[in-house]
Amino acid sequence: MTMLVALKITNSNNADDARHERDIESHITHQNPEHRGRTILRTCLDDFEVTSPEGKHVCLVYEVMREPLWILQRRFVDRKLPLPIAKAYIYFLLVGLDYLHSECKVVHTDLKLGNILMSFENEDILTDFIKRQEPMRCKVSGETGRTIYRCHNDFGALDGREIKNMVPKIADFGLATRLDKPSTENGIVGEQFCIQPIQPDYYRAPEVILGCGWDFKADIWNFGVLLWNILGSKELFQQVLDTNGQYDAKSHLAEMIALLGPPPDTLLARSKTMSEYKWPRSLMNDTGEVCNNAQEFFNGPFFDAEDKFRYNALIPFRNLEHTIPFLEDKDRAAFLSFVRKMLTWLPEERKTARELMDHPFLSLGG
Repeated sequence: MTMLVALKITNSNNADDARHERDIESHITHQNPEHRGRTILRTCLDDFEVTSPEGKHVCLVYEVMREPLWILQRRFVDRKLPLPIAKAYIYFLLVGLDYLHSECKVVHTDLKLGNILMSFENEDILTDFIKRQEPMRCKVSGETGRTIYRCHNDFGALDGREIKNMVPKIADFGLATRLDKPSTENGIVGEQFCIQPIQPDYYRAPEVILGCGWDFKADIWNFGVLLWNILGSKELFQQVLDTNGQYDAKSHLAEMIALLGPPPDTLLARSKTMSEYKWPRSLMNDTGEVCNNAQEFFNGPFFDAEDKFRYNALIPFRNLEHTIPFLEDKDRAAFLSFVRKMLTWLPEERKTARELMDHPFLSLGG
């Protein structure tokens, strides 16, 4: 039986990262295949190695997917998915996160639209696409002498009659961390507790910035922020980067304070305690400085001895209610109730993926 697959061929100098991705995806695949969330996680089907003049390359074999969620959004007016479809996708993704967290004890750490891939609405889309293809166009690089092939990443127009068959899947576990497998390399302090910096800039959780240590609830914060992208094709946080395009943690925290109010003393006390300890290994931040804790990495401290924020001038005049113009009035209260279960300063106050699946906002009539 012929099976069409996608290949991810890694760089020869990235073998350790590729093997980490392979091993953690194998763990995810086999942990509990009966769980319904298993099918929402796109993990490798097989792997092998090939050799080039530069060395060995780990190749990961995957199910072919149609496109990332952000490309699907471009097919709709104003890049907005119809709300019932968006709610269904959010529910599916929570089912996947429930499996990842509760069964696999894995934190993804890199949830974003580009890592949510959509399945094909119809099996014939891919086979018809292949039949239509001409021989692959290519050119030879004058610098390296290598043959470069043109990328094919557009499978054509959606079959609107079959869109109900499309399912989102969480992909790319290259930065994922197992919390059931202590590792000083990952900065794990005991079981189910990590301290190294994680997450894309716009989705970084407060406990990561403040160096308090993080667990599965960092993904929940990440997912809560991602809902603005899924529902409205916009970022919740507007002042994450400075004028040079570098991550600005103090400005990010200022916006969190505007939207959520000031952080509780409990969180700041944890941050102070953890700032006294060094990471198991030093890391270099965006400005090239070698750092030994989160305060150094993110250019803190951000609060003074009395726990007052040092940068009040950066706090914008906006609140959470004003960030959702993409929803109709009748949907706003339920949505705000939903996201407030995820966007909390204290990680332990955030609901689990399993609990969030039951929220009224996700009901078709909600």
